[in-house]
Amino acid sequence: MPRPRAVLIAGASVAGPTLAHWLERFGMEPTVVERAPELRVGGQNVDVRGAGRIVAARTGVEEAVRAAGTGERGLAFVDARGAVQAEFPAASRADAGRAGDGPTAELEILRGDLAQILHDHTRDRVRYRFGDRITRLDDDGHRVRVGFERGHEEEFDLVIAADGLHSGTRAITLPQRRDVRFLGLCLAYFTIPREESDDDWWRWYAAGGGRTVTLRPDRHGTTRAMLSFLSLSPAAARLSPDAQRELLRAEFRGAGWEAERVLDGMDRAADFYFEAISQVRPPCYANGRVGLVGDAAWCASPISGMGTTLALLGAYVLAGSWHAATTTVRRSPLTNRSCGRTCGRPSGSRPAHRASPTPAATPACACSTPRRGGRPGWRDGCLPSAPGRSTCPSTSCHARPPADQAGGRAHGHDQLPAPSIRKPFLAMPLSC
Repeated sequence: MPRPRAVLIAGASVAGPTLAHWLERFGMEPTVVERAPELRVGGQNVDVRGAGRIVAARTGVEEAVRAAGTGERGLAFVDARGAVQAEFPAASRADAGRAGDGPTAELEILRGDLAQILHDHTRDRVRYRFGDRITRLDDDGHRVRVGFERGHEEEFDLVIAADGLHSGTRAITLPQRRDVRFLGLCLAYFTIPREESDDDWWRWYAAGGGRTVTLRPDRHGTTRAMLSFLSLSPAAARLSPDAQRELLRAEFRGAGWEAERVLDGMDRAADFYFEAISQVRPPCYANGRVGLVGDAAWCASPISGMGTTLALLGAYVLAGSWHAATTTVRRSPLTNRSCGRTCGRPSGSRPAHRASPTPAATPACACSTPRRGGRPGWRDGCLPSAPGRSTCPSTSCHARPPADQAGGRAHGHDQLPAPSIRKPFLAMPLSC
């Protein structure tokens, strides 16, 4: 019996534990290394949107995420007196499935709570190593010899960096690459005591001069504050925390609304965090047997509202693509429950798209509406299901358009746990 593949994952936030869950499910042996001495449970609100909700459900954590939600009712823009100028209520569960989320996602949760849920979900099956980090990578083309900060070395079949925007592992495998782009905005996050005037709305105040003050509810009886200001340089992120606090006091003194309260709370906050908002655009997503996932690979920035969803989905795609490339899966004809048609694809040893009945005999499913250029469209919630399932429900159907709409490729289904990794990243080389 072949030895299970050993995979080292750097980072125990969202992408890392999600990837570890799926790799372990597919028979690999993942190890997650985290430089923090224990699980980091701090952080602000994150959103689980669209396809991310489906990945959360298939990972088995959707209900736990829903139960740990912040209870935020929506976004309200306020003026200097606190009067509401505009409101955007959170979408209901049904509305979010049909039309998508607004600024407040249907699944709104604190980053630390989500990390705790994913860790609890995987810790009995995945080895976690806290208080250590990768310092050296030697890839001989067959295995990767990894040096750790604590001084020992181990060998792994694959190494994946899931350690965030400023990934140390990415810096080792892709040295001297300009892959982090500053977007001209600095943010500070921290927790302050809740007051009677605080409600369950995300309140946003534009203080002028490119400055904003926001307050958001949480489920722990406190309030999450954020200060942001425009900047020409990310240099402030490299200052000491005390210097950053002094900079914020200078920027927001006399700004109006709750600015003074927020500044007072900032001085006592134990979870103060300052960052220069940036995007990650590496030249590729892998170098030999070392790859990237989550913010380490494609951080869209916190202001995108998509970082957590992209982390969940990227881990799901990556694990499924590896599994599909290295295993034999027997396939059966699939029935799309949304249209009742059978999309027959012969059983085979590879996940490639094989010829099926002619387009005239088997019309395309409703979920394969082609976009311009002949590519199939992705409807909300339309993701391939896990390997080995014999049916293709409407929420997990990835049908191809008929041959005359897809350059001669006949209609069929992918049964991978996620679409081929080539599909979402056509503009990005996978390997340097």
